Amino acid sequence: MKSFLNSFINAAYGIWFCVRYERNFRIHLIAAAYALGFAPLFSLSQVEWAVLLLTIAIVLVAEAINTAVEHTVDLLSPKTHPAARIAKDTAAAAVLVCTVVSIVVGVLIFGRPDMLLQVFKNILSSPKKFVILAVSLVFSLWFIIKGGHKKHPN
Repeated sequence: MKSFLNSFINAAYGIWFCVRYERNFRIHLIAAAYALGFAPLFSLSQVEWAVLLLTIAIVLVAEAINTAVEHTVDLLSPKTHPAARIAKDTAAAAVLVCTVVSIVVGVLIFGRPDMLLQVFKNILSSPKKFVILAVSLVFSLWFIIKGGHKKHPN
């Protein structure tokens, strides 16, 4: 039982590591938070919710795997080597593919001009909502830029 619990603790540490040290992971988290925050305003179907959640998960998983590949390659090949570069570049390419597809999914789900206009009018017509959005954007930028540490604990 202890090793089963440890596997969850180790996985949580892996997520924490990505949040703390990987800027791109934080960018994806913020994008996910905004998508999930605005989704209820679009009256999504169950299928749209499922696609949105799976898309978010796939991007975050790809970013975590990319981090694992980069650290493994750095450990095994501290000097620049063509094969190491290929491994790192292809892992990054996987994240890019997932991200581009997630943008397409976002456009398909949220790309309803009438609903977008209604949401923006709703936000702009309420000073409280506008301030909340502005503060959240400032916090999001701070979280992305300063939310982590520059050096990895190697």
